[in-house]
Amino acid sequence: MATSKDAPKKEEAAEVAPPKKSKKLLIIIVAAVVLLCLIAGGAFMLLSKKKAAADGEEDAAADEPAAHAAHVWPKFDPTKPPVFLPLEPFTVNLQPENGEQFLQVVASLRVIDAHVGDQVKAYMPQIRHEVLGLLAGKKPSEITSPEGRETLAEEMKEIINEIMGWEAPPVSKKKKATAQEAVGPVVSVFFTQFIVQ
Repeated sequence: MATSKDAPKKEEAAEVAPPKKSKKLLIIIVAAVVLLCLIAGGAFMLLSKKKAAADGEEDAAADEPAAHAAHVWPKFDPTKPPVFLPLEPFTVNLQPENGEQFLQVVASLRVIDAHVGDQVKAYMPQIRHEVLGLLAGKKPSEITSPEGRETLAEEMKEIINEIMGWEAPPVSKKKKATAQEAVGPVVSVFFTQFIVQ
């Protein structure tokens, strides 16, 4: 038989039990809300990516040449006055053939327009690094002939255009690219001084 002293203990036990259930319920509700937020965020991100991809496909379809290049460069107009960007001199040791020899080169870049010239200046440390590496890898016999210098100028142009993010559009097998189609931000490289010693 229960005494009156036991009755208050049962009442206290009854009062303590409900908060445990309410804490569990609160944890379940919070976890459900967090889970719903994560699902909604994931769905939003997927829909945003699909929309961006669809917009990109529409832009590519509307402007086919832009789909082939990292940047949209202005069209080269050979009738406009040329824009030249002089480079600082390059001096490198060449690959040895008949003893040690070095090359001193001063060059200028012909760019599409003045705006592109400003963009080239922003990349100048990387451009100098890559061109120095190219020049230092040459043997004197490879660059002393007119054809060798012309090949070197083309290689420099390709390196600089690649650094600038330009990729030549693909050429179809039926039709070769014209000079107009193959022009990047740097149109050509001209040597104003070229000394091999």
